[in-house]
Amino acid sequence: MAMSMKASVLLGLVVVGLISVASAETGTATFYTVYVPSSCYGYEDQGVMIAAASPSIFNNRAACGRMYNVRCTGPTNQGVPQPCRGNGVTVKVVDLCPGCQGNSLDLSQEAFSQIADPNAGRIQIEFNQV
Repeated sequence: MAMSMKASVLLGLVVVGLISVASAETGTATFYTVYVPSSCYGYEDQGVMIAAASPSIFNNRAACGRMYNVRCTGPTNQGVPQPCRGNGVTVKVVDLCPGCQGNSLDLSQEAFSQIADPNAGRIQIEFNQV
């Protein structure tokens, strides 16, 4: 009985893990360095693990305060062929990135540095809402 329970719990964890991977969005990330004012919070400091979202993600401020797990998946140019550091980071959407297109996040420099070499400038990412 105990073995069956352990197997069920393990299977449940595997399914949850697969669902979170399957629901990940793909896109690109860049970084920025001036964090206030922000579209969502004005001059209120939201820390440094933050992001500005492309218009499609920002959705007329609907994304304000959303938390995303972001992971680097690869380069977008040949300048830094292996930019990823193997880490993930959780960021809070605080602003709109009007110049971003598609599924793009403009991460704070601190958040970008956690997941990739800043010299890359732009990276491919996977992200999902927490």
